[in-house]
Amino acid sequence: MNHLTTYLIISAILFILGLLAMMTRKNGVSVLMGVELILNAAGLNFVAFSRFNGGNLNGQAAALFIMIIAAAEAAVALAIFLNLYRLQATAEVDKASLMKG
Repeated sequence: MNHLTTYLIISAILFILGLLAMMTRKNGVSVLMGVELILNAAGLNFVAFSRFNGGNLNGQAAALFIMIIAAAEAAVALAIFLNLYRLQATAEVDKASLMKG
């Protein structure tokens, strides 16, 4: 695992799996897991490019920022899905349109 290509292939696989999870799943938690895979693919790319382009810490800082954004996004999305489940007794994304005010 000392080549940039290896990291990019793993990142592409993570991105594709996340995109497929987002497009094919109706359960909100599964969609959220797909978003997390996509964000992890982006973080892996930042760290890999940082390592192979001079070893500066800019990529690690960007990956840390992505992790912070992902944690905040997960907290907000889980709160929305819990509220949806409390109101509708389902976590399907299609039913979320019923929550409009």
